[in-house]
Amino acid sequence: MDEKPEFEVFELKDAKTVPDIIHPYTSDLKNGHVPIVIDNGSYNCRVGWATHSKPCLVFKNLVAKTRKERGKKDGELQVGNDITNLEAVRFQLKTQFDRNVAIHMEVQEQIFDHVFFHLGIDSEGSVNHPIVLSEAFLNPNFSRQSMSELLFECYGVPGISYGVDALFSYHCKEEGNLQRSQSGIIINLGYHTIHIIPIIDGVVDVAHARRINIGGFDVTSYMHRLLQLKYPVHCNAITLSRAEELVHNHSFLPEEYGLVLNEWSDQDYYDKHVLRIQLPYVAPPAVSSLTADQQKERRKELAKRLVEINARKRDERLAEDEDMLNQLLDVQNLIHSGQEKAFQVKALSSFDMGSEAELVKQIGNLQARIQRTKQKIAAVNSNEDVVSEEPKPKIPKQTALRLRDGEDAGSWLARLRKERADLVEKKAARQQKRQDMSKRRTAAAQERMRIISELAKRDKKEDNFGMRDEDWDVYKAIRRDGGDSDSEEEQERLVEIEEVLRQHDRTFVEGGELISTNPGEAHQLHVGIEKIRAVEILFQPGMVGIEEAGLAETLGYVLKHYSPENQNKLVSNIFLTGGCATIPGLKERLIREVREIRPFQSVFCVNLSRNPILSAWNGAREFANMPNFSKEFMISKDDFTEKGAEYLKEHKASNVFNASPAPLCQPQTGSTEDVEMEIF
Repeated sequence: MDEKPEFEVFELKDAKTVPDIIHPYTSDLKNGHVPIVIDNGSYNCRVGWATHSKPCLVFKNLVAKTRKERGKKDGELQVGNDITNLEAVRFQLKTQFDRNVAIHMEVQEQIFDHVFFHLGIDSEGSVNHPIVLSEAFLNPNFSRQSMSELLFECYGVPGISYGVDALFSYHCKEEGNLQRSQSGIIINLGYHTIHIIPIIDGVVDVAHARRINIGGFDVTSYMHRLLQLKYPVHCNAITLSRAEELVHNHSFLPEEYGLVLNEWSDQDYYDKHVLRIQLPYVAPPAVSSLTADQQKERRKELAKRLVEINARKRDERLAEDEDMLNQLLDVQNLIHSGQEKAFQVKALSSFDMGSEAELVKQIGNLQARIQRTKQKIAAVNSNEDVVSEEPKPKIPKQTALRLRDGEDAGSWLARLRKERADLVEKKAARQQKRQDMSKRRTAAAQERMRIISELAKRDKKEDNFGMRDEDWDVYKAIRRDGGDSDSEEEQERLVEIEEVLRQHDRTFVEGGELISTNPGEAHQLHVGIEKIRAVEILFQPGMVGIEEAGLAETLGYVLKHYSPENQNKLVSNIFLTGGCATIPGLKERLIREVREIRPFQSVFCVNLSRNPILSAWNGAREFANMPNFSKEFMISKDDFTEKGAEYLKEHKASNVFNASPAPLCQPQTGSTEDVEMEIF
């Protein structure tokens, strides 16, 4: 891994996803019945047309239903890239997978709705395109049955072809595995599991394949846990998304884990290779550069502006009240002029009044309000130059804590800090002495025992210990608290000083430490051995309490089941694929591990996929473009109806189909009257 410059600080990207667009559904796609290729991974879902070189949609296989807002019937459903902030809906996230097996079909249906909608498919009632769908190695029949029922019955697809993602990747032409050898071992490092699949002469040996229940999810979770335990104060800021970003961008696998771990114990090596990550933080407000007189003038200006705003509001309110009063007086004049009918119409329509008494009451209230407003305006105009007194700063009651004559603020704060540090140091010394007294072999405890033994040797005829003043010094020397307990006066003094510093010293924090001149340093993560510890669990699952063998140990176990000749065939092409295969250093580490388990000077080859993330989709796309795809490899609707929902057409990249056994018939129980019983 490239060495980073010293003291380089990295910032977290916290990248937000961009919602998927709706792709055009052209006539070539619609009329040509082009297959849809779906790599349904437990981390990412990759979807595209078989005629395209790249998938149209790549998104996380997650669904979130936000909380419903007031006035709406239900919350908004978000799928994949529509979830711009995963941490905001972390506890609402759902997936169709239990580890790497799809079992929650209600979530899978929402995923398919998202896929077909954003592919632009607008056909009525059905999706008229064959589906090439990846599934887990040795996928249970129940999962395949539920998936087929969903696609055939809910979406009306004409056919489905299932294949294993690892085998699709292995048979992809751009990987060149078949040109190297017809035998090999596939190591598929997924998000939840690792599969080791041996292939002998082009045939998958299912009996000796193995699965390790660890993957990228466990790596991310371990990184998350390590950083939260290391920085508990930043527990909320260290999220799973940020831990995942650190794993993707900065983690690596060393060839010699123990050797590199020992190098990190050296301080110089640590300072040179540690990764400094800057967490987001809010900078404290900048200190005002205005002098005391300038601040006083600014407060006067603000107070004057506030007075002007209040005066303007009073004038506006007075004008509104006078206008309303004039309208009410006009209505009252209608009664005086004998126009009672016009009064009823205008009063009821405009002012919602039913009688003259209400009108008179409203006029009286308005006149009183106008009079009060005019009095306030007159009072303000007569005292417009009067400004409220400046609030007096709080002065400590204790004269020793006050600012002395000729002493500036900096010296005053420095004096208080020194006095507080002395008090804290005295308390710490007394605490240390008490701890030493409680231990047997310390110098303080031995001195105490010596004094006690000397007192015990004295003549007991006249026990007058304590009558003299010197005896008190001896008593204090042999007390377990060291003869010097924390006084209430010192504690009160310490509290008073801290209160003054808390009010006047911005750099003071609880515990007596001073804030760094760069506040960002307090929000930095120093990621050292965590970079290699998190990914090391792929080879040592016991580090996180998983009682399974690691990758190298399981690979050695698989090879032991074969003859030396077949072992040489298998190790001639060890093929790495899957999302975790992108971890830097994986190939080199596996070469070292295989060299240790193979005989001396034996030949083997470890090959890393050219594109571990997309090779499965590319292999499935090539498979869908084969001329005999629809006849030989696709399960049609008739096959689904006749042979059952769990039926699978086998091919070179598929699982082996084993029909589920028929359920046992329950014996029919007749009435008790027809049963003859013999009692022995």
